[in-house]
Amino acid sequence: MDPSHIQEITVHVGILVISTSRTEKEDKSGLAIKQLLNEANIQILYTSVIPDKIQAIRSGVIKALEICNCVILTGGTGITRDDCTIEAVEPLLEKHLDGFGELFRTKSFQEVGTRMVLSRAIAGTIGTNLIFCIPGSPNAATLATKEIIIPEIKHLLTHANK
Repeated sequence: MDPSHIQEITVHVGILVISTSRTEKEDKSGLAIKQLLNEANIQILYTSVIPDKIQAIRSGVIKALEICNCVILTGGTGITRDDCTIEAVEPLLEKHLDGFGELFRTKSFQEVGTRMVLSRAIAGTIGTNLIFCIPGSPNAATLATKEIIIPEIKHLLTHANK
């Protein structure tokens, strides 16, 4: 990829952990995402643990977007009755990045086989901002962050800001 068209955009990330049972200290997925972003010198300006409730998730995204241009939500993307991250976020998205979910599931298949069908990972934009919804398992959060989000975040923000 020719990086010459990528603008020097400062990335400000918010991390939202969706869970009814975990705290920030206990959450391994959120900690893994933080560590990977720190290693990539990407600024994290906001973190929060939010319950699996549609309105709470939407409020958390809107609050994070006050100071961040990228929000990563981890957890609540499965198919249990409590999982509602996708239902909360999808109506807010203006543009969907279908390739993100497709690539995530392809890469997940290499690690977990057909269990990847449980993942409803999505990404998209709200205005000029990026939103990623990824599973709450530490391995899945690491895979999405390390292999897809970090390599593409500036490229995606460049296009979202045109």
